[in-house]
Amino acid sequence: MFRLYLVSPTITPRRSLYMMHGCVPAVAVWLGLASLLTSSANAEGVPDPVSASASAETVAFFESRIRPALIEHCAECHWSDTEASGNLLLDSRDAIREGGDLGPALIPGDPDRSLLMKVIAYEDPDLEMPPDGQLAPEVIADFRKWILDGAADPRRASASVSASEESGGLPVERAHEHWAYRPIRSNPLPTGVFNQDDSDRTASGLVRRSSSVIDAFVDTQIRQAGLKSAPTAKREAIVRRLVFDLHGLPPTDDQMEDYLSDASPLAYAKMVDRLLASPHFGEHFARRWMDVVRYAESITLRGFILPQAWRYRDYLVHAFASDRPFDQMIRDQLAGDLLPVDDLRETQRRAIATGFLALGNSNLEDQDKSKLEFDHIDEQLETIGRAFLGQTIGCARCHDHKFDPIPTRDYYALAAIMRSTTPLEHANLSKWIERPLPLDMEREGRYQDLETQLKVITAELKAIQAQDARFAKGSMTVIAVDALDGVVVDDSQATFVGQWQESTSLKQYVGKGYRHDQSSGRGDKSVTFEPELSKSGLYEVRMAYSASANRATNVRVTVFSANESKTIVVNQREQPAEEGLWVSLGVYPFEKQGQSFVIVSNEGADGYVIADAMQFRLAEEDRTAARKFASATEDTETRKRLTRTRARRDELQARQKEVQRSLDARPRYLSILEGEPKQEIAIRVRGNVHQQGEMVSRGFLTAVGRPAMFRNQIDGDASGRVQLAHWIADPQNPLTARVYANRLWSWLMGDGLVETENNFGTTGVAPSHPKLMDYLATKLIQSRWSTKRLVREIVLSQAYRRSVTHDVKLHAIDPHNRLYASGSLKRLPIESIRDAMLSVSGELDLAMGGSQIRAGTKSDYNYRHESLRRSLYLPVFRNSLPDLYETFDFADASVSVGERARSTVAPQALAMMNHPWVIQRADTAAKRFGQAAEVEGFETALDQVYTACIGRRPSQAELEACLEYMAVAHTGMSLQERFADIIQSLFASIDFRYLE
Repeated sequence: MFRLYLVSPTITPRRSLYMMHGCVPAVAVWLGLASLLTSSANAEGVPDPVSASASAETVAFFESRIRPALIEHCAECHWSDTEASGNLLLDSRDAIREGGDLGPALIPGDPDRSLLMKVIAYEDPDLEMPPDGQLAPEVIADFRKWILDGAADPRRASASVSASEESGGLPVERAHEHWAYRPIRSNPLPTGVFNQDDSDRTASGLVRRSSSVIDAFVDTQIRQAGLKSAPTAKREAIVRRLVFDLHGLPPTDDQMEDYLSDASPLAYAKMVDRLLASPHFGEHFARRWMDVVRYAESITLRGFILPQAWRYRDYLVHAFASDRPFDQMIRDQLAGDLLPVDDLRETQRRAIATGFLALGNSNLEDQDKSKLEFDHIDEQLETIGRAFLGQTIGCARCHDHKFDPIPTRDYYALAAIMRSTTPLEHANLSKWIERPLPLDMEREGRYQDLETQLKVITAELKAIQAQDARFAKGSMTVIAVDALDGVVVDDSQATFVGQWQESTSLKQYVGKGYRHDQSSGRGDKSVTFEPELSKSGLYEVRMAYSASANRATNVRVTVFSANESKTIVVNQREQPAEEGLWVSLGVYPFEKQGQSFVIVSNEGADGYVIADAMQFRLAEEDRTAARKFASATEDTETRKRLTRTRARRDELQARQKEVQRSLDARPRYLSILEGEPKQEIAIRVRGNVHQQGEMVSRGFLTAVGRPAMFRNQIDGDASGRVQLAHWIADPQNPLTARVYANRLWSWLMGDGLVETENNFGTTGVAPSHPKLMDYLATKLIQSRWSTKRLVREIVLSQAYRRSVTHDVKLHAIDPHNRLYASGSLKRLPIESIRDAMLSVSGELDLAMGGSQIRAGTKSDYNYRHESLRRSLYLPVFRNSLPDLYETFDFADASVSVGERARSTVAPQALAMMNHPWVIQRADTAAKRFGQAAEVEGFETALDQVYTACIGRRPSQAELEACLEYMAVAHTGMSLQERFADIIQSLFASIDFRYLE
């Protein structure tokens, strides 16, 4: 039995695929080994869950991305109230499918055959829409994704249907009809709920009542369905489940031993408390929340790096580890910069938390800055809505929400709040905002002094530069060639390729003038300066040019000396450093009859290239250039003053760089800026930022919370972010506590009570246990929004500790285990899979915090993820995720993700069998455990390997299969290689990647 190495351009087979009994199909061999080594895996099977939120997500995508684009770019010519061009209407579901004169506009699921894609992609010069210019690449990509995902379209079937018939949304005045908008209720505890474990009977024979309120609610519904709950899972399975669920890591030997050797009734509770107290809890739950807030450390556009994003990640780790109240975390993330306190560390944490608002994946190249800002606000509101409220707020940007009680007025009332915040610094290419981190008074004072110094230096430099500019415009006279020392080759003596223009516009030149390349013919023009040297030696080469704002910053000058050639890039916009005329190109060896010339090229130049003169001076000669230069001027005193000011300029520039380096070392954080308060904002008709409608005041969702909750309480001088944070975090808001409690339940149980974790609206899935839902929300609020207390209560319940069962009746009545009568088979997230492999190999680096982006990284493209730190700390680059992340359903870092996709596809198994990184971990682990095998024997080593990989010792059948494999000689394979095969087979097994 061997590893499988599939044919791949990047993977080379290094081991035989033959068994001791002959050649067999590779897939069967490898999977057979994995099956034998984890015999229980086949019996368990792998679920193939289908996301219940798929339909809601695709509809939300249409509402937030496709409908606005259709309205903005197509409504003028292809709406039912127009003379439709080509008889094509795009304003209804049926019309867009029926198409016009050329047939259907789209074929759901097949963008390559959809006419709409060909038209907007400008594939046919006779069919290019919209006619006034091609859509932005990201918009075209949105249409492709929409069609590929089935072209979900919730609009009316036909344009003939009235608007009132189309609107099936829940109006605000009837919001209470939907469970999520009703106040949280304190439901009475179910009565008559008994444990089914006979060991819990009292001396009188009565069964004790369940001690867990959670079990009381869950068991009631199990009994009502006529089912019996599964027994508690085995102790080995429980400890592995609990450690992975709370830490995201495999259990250590000590953790296993502490629990398995403790026979007291409180053993489990004590283990829970130890795990909750560990900082690893903060790391794992931070990673969970990072999915929800679309955490990333780069932007898709050009792969721009967000170098300070890691501070927000570390804020989350600390917040969860210290059990920061979740309502405070809401306030931190929405308005922490506006809520400073006396404690410096607390002020820093609150400020850093606002990175939440700056993580959006915006199109910074958009030249319509108003549109860019509204798109950025839309992304913020959509993330805020999904993360904290379970609402698809963005669907109301262009029209009243089609399903939920969110009118467009409410959308723009919220947008007015965010409009008061400055999210980006605008230029041709807009940029995210980084702010100085608040510091103690002493350090703050030092940086303020540096800033003052920089201002003074900059002001003086500006004055000197202005003086230089005035001098350059006419103060200098022409410099005669014979007034200069060394060998001077004037432009009149040089050899030119291409057409160069003579000029005397700036009287700062040598000889009769200078020449320029007319800023044309890039790469086709050059000039060669070839001196007649009287003797061999070391020469300093200096180039003369007149500086100006239209000059090139990247003039390529190549010096050909006795034994080398060297290219120097000269910025001709900068005033020459020496005597205001010359720039030194360096010192070179030249031979009298040897190679000695300089070529100036305009290849790739970004402005005018100047060719004036080239000077060759013997390096050991006493310099008399300054005296000769001064005597050649008409105003010697002016020249002296210029020399002094330029010496001062050089001094100031050096100091400026030094001060700037010190300032750049100041800690900064990713954030936003408080802008001018917007009392009102105009509704944008159909979402078009340039088509303004009626004005609305700042406010919140009118369907949520008690009447007039925080209404009209936004001070005129405030942006409203603080009030927005208070409104979301208010205990009377029925959504916030429910949404967060549901997330915690889902992170621990595998599925939420509400399966659509980011959508509590009418298109979401109703809670399976509505009374339990409200109990958890109430408990969260009563425990002062403590994450750890609610997590503790959930994992202490019998519902959490049940074993995975194969009861036929249960699966028939409750195939998706929504009643929680059984444990659920849960696949580990890719971060835990990766960390577990590193743990087994002994390479896992558990250091905490800090940026892991390599110094000098300018773009995320093709980034090599080589760190052995916990997966939490790997940079989340939107263009360059690690291979295994993409294979194992890592969250889309550009949108809020409530629940990751859970696909079960062939590439996952193939990656575990073939990926070089996985193979390396197995090899390293084999070396680690091989030492134990040599000393204590293979049986002991196998016990250790199985425990490290899957949390239990091997069964007798597994042990015998492994020993047999190790004992048989294989051509070209050492014992260590065979041991590595066994370990990698365990990595590839279901037992390793899933929690029972």
